[in-house]
Amino acid sequence: MDVLLVPGFWLDASSWEGVTASLEAAGHTVHALTMPGVGVAAPDSSDIGLADWVVATVAAIDVRTGPVALVGHSGGGHAVWGAADARVDRVARVVFVDSVPLPPGGSITGFPVVDEVVPFPGWDYFPPNEVADMDAATKARWAARTRSIPRTVPTDQLSLTDERRFALPVTVITATFPENDMRDVIAAAPPWASELAALHDLEIVGIDSGHWPQFSKPRELAEKLVVALAN
Repeated sequence: MDVLLVPGFWLDASSWEGVTASLEAAGHTVHALTMPGVGVAAPDSSDIGLADWVVATVAAIDVRTGPVALVGHSGGGHAVWGAADARVDRVARVVFVDSVPLPPGGSITGFPVVDEVVPFPGWDYFPPNEVADMDAATKARWAARTRSIPRTVPTDQLSLTDERRFALPVTVITATFPENDMRDVIAAAPPWASELAALHDLEIVGIDSGHWPQFSKPRELAEKLVVALAN
């Protein structure tokens, strides 16, 4: 199956390098994407928003001939969900890596803006549980490879229109939000989790890692992705 991998904020296609070999060994054809405007200074990136990330993911679906699986990490999950909504008939499964599907009109909180773009804020910006499983060398390596993102991507609202998306098979690989807590939240169905609560075919899988398992535990993440895509 064609598998499209969408990275989270500040990352490009290379961020998936720790899992692609395992997916290919399982028989998948892997396409790691870099989203529009990543690493592009303002003003050339000023007009790029979350909708453009969705369009780029849809374009990657449209050049394939068969069903595709979509995998999105963190903020990349929002582009993936928007693309799944736009191409419901083409998507075989959606996998969120420490991310959840935003509801219509949902957005993420903003990050510090510098020179009209959002640079990587540094590991110390994030809660300890999100970064504690990465050693200093891993942090330094990937911090050096981060790139800025367009300023409005984190705060843009997601547009969703096709209610058939709720029938799509979805896997959430949750790291920083314990699996049992995730199930409790879905049962309570707060507004931010309304998409999760409405899904007909939802699988929740825990991974013992921080927010970036593709860096800290790539083998374990790859194994969970292979299993999810086999379902």
